[in-house]
Order: sequence, then C-alpha cells, then structure tokens
Amino acid sequence: MYDLDTRRQALALVAEGHSLNSVSRRTGISRWCLRAWQQRLEPLPGTVTTCERCSRPPRPPADPAAYAYLLGLYLGDGCVSRLARTYTLRVACADAWPGLMDTCEAAIRAVRPENKVFRVQRPGCVNVTAYSRHWPCLFPQHGPGKKHERAIELAGWQEEIVEAHPWELIRGLVHSDGCRITNWTTRVVGGRRKRYEYPRYLFTNKSADITRLYTGTLDKLGVAWTSTRHRNGGTNISVARNASVALMDVHIGPKH
Repeated sequence: MYDLDTRRQALALVAEGHSLNSVSRRTGISRWCLRAWQQRLEPLPGTVTTCERCSRPPRPPADPAAYAYLLGLYLGDGCVSRLARTYTLRVACADAWPGLMDTCEAAIRAVRPENKVFRVQRPGCVNVTAYSRHWPCLFPQHGPGKKHERAIELAGWQEEIVEAHPWELIRGLVHSDGCRITNWTTRVVGGRRKRYEYPRYLFTNKSADITRLYTGTLDKLGVAWTSTRHRNGGTNISVARNASVALMDVHIGPKH
C-alpha cells in the first residue's frame, strides 16, 4: 500500500511527460497502480496500511526502543505462525513473572497499536498474543521450523535499530532466555573454608546466530562474558564480573 506522498510524486513524473513504463521502472510501482491513481488519488477507506515496513518507502517502527525489546523477546521465547488469513505472534511468559507479561504486552501495543493483545493461559506459562498480517514484515526471521535449526540474521533496518537501542535488545533476550541469579562458591581463608555469594546473569540459547547476536551486543556495550556448553545443547553465556553485573543491573535487573 502506497501513501499519498508517494502517489503524488509518481503522478508528478507522469505529468512531466514520462511514460507509465518509465515511471514504473524508476519507482518500482506497477503501471496498474499508476493508471488507478490517475482515476482516484485518495485510497479507499480502510485500505491505508498501518505497517511501516509496507509503506513506500519503508520506515522503521514508530517506537524503535519498544521494537528492539520485542525483537529480543521474539528471538528468545516468541514465534510467528501463519493462520488462514493472518499471522499470530506469541511470546511465552512463565507464570512466575507477571511483570514480564505486562512489559511484553506494552511492547506489542507500542509496535502494533492497531491490533488487540490478549493472553492465553497454558500449563506453566501465558502466551501473550496478537494477530496481524504484518508480523512477517516486522520479523523477517520468521520461517518454518525451529529458530536454532535455521539461519537467523538481522535485516539492515533491524541492525540500525539494535545499534541505536542495544540495551533494549539485551533486555528482551534476558527476559526471554536469561535470568539473574545468586551464585555461590567457597574459599579457604585463614585455614577455614568460607562461603561467598555473588550475582550473575545467565543466558542460554541453542541458536548459534542468536547467541552471537547477544554476545556481540554485549561486546559493544563493554560487558565481559564467558561461555560454556549447556548439558541439553546450546550455549550458556555468563556475566559474573562485578563491573559488568553492575552495568547489567542498571539496564536489565531481575525479572519480576
């Protein structure tokens, strides 16, 4: 769907004497659309798209920070599924984190304010859900099969958003596939073994691409991390150094 400015610019080229063929080649707009606009410039009621990615030219989401957070949630515990006439986005949130459900719902509303958001109770979790034909536009990583079994790469416009809002992406990834825990160890001091506790952040994912996105963003933010293999497959990413944990606490904090 083309906005009014795009329509006027295309017809201005026609008015200057350019043929429909040349304008079509120059703009990528079909001759059928150009002829239709010559008869009626204004779109019919209810046909204007609300999807920034479908506009001409495509635009980033209106709330890029909320989108970066929702992207993290989607890459972790989210999925986009095709239905008969639309698509559904579902983000699974554990029952233990009602605050996460609220934050997830707020992010979906900010990214797609025209669509209703509802919650579906499942054993041990709630699926925060919204229907829209435009979820594949907003999440081009959508595809058949599990995310860790296919390539996950960000589009150029997504990379620009992540570059501008890296902490929001990290927050979404941690809120989906991560946690803040209190770890402990023992040391011998003065001949006596003492127990020490310290906080750390853990993130676990089976997708090598998503893990690289997480660690690459941490590197840019100056957060130190280490990795180990998870016993069930995938990779554990640990942030345990005091300065890095303190930095994560400022921007992430524990789930609630």
